[in-house]
Amino acid sequence: MAQDWARPVVHWDLRAKDPEKQRAFYATMFNWDIAEGIILSVPAGIGGPEAISGHIAPGNPGFGLMIQVLDIGASLKRAVELGGAVVAQPFDVPQGDGLLTLAQITDPEGNPVTLAQQ
Repeated sequence: MAQDWARPVVHWDLRAKDPEKQRAFYATMFNWDIAEGIILSVPAGIGGPEAISGHIAPGNPGFGLMIQVLDIGASLKRAVELGGAVVAQPFDVPQGDGLLTLAQITDPEGNPVTLAQQ
């Protein structure tokens, strides 16, 4: 029997009623270079991400997306300007020797997105 190994998340997708509207939101909100076509591919960020971690928590069924931002306040303002909404104002959580600031928005179709600023 082969040795088992960890299976990191290596891809994500977002289902949209109006993919072009969602494309405009995410391209502007996070400066993503999103391809055109039937499948709107989103390449990895600057330098490409390493395998990402996750967790399982109690709550309503679904998946979440957490995106790192440089300025959480400016990002919340931008989300609203682009047709999203602020669901949770910034709050700090311990991370290593410091704090991680989180906030939650929804995109124009109501999908939850957590913003993270270190």
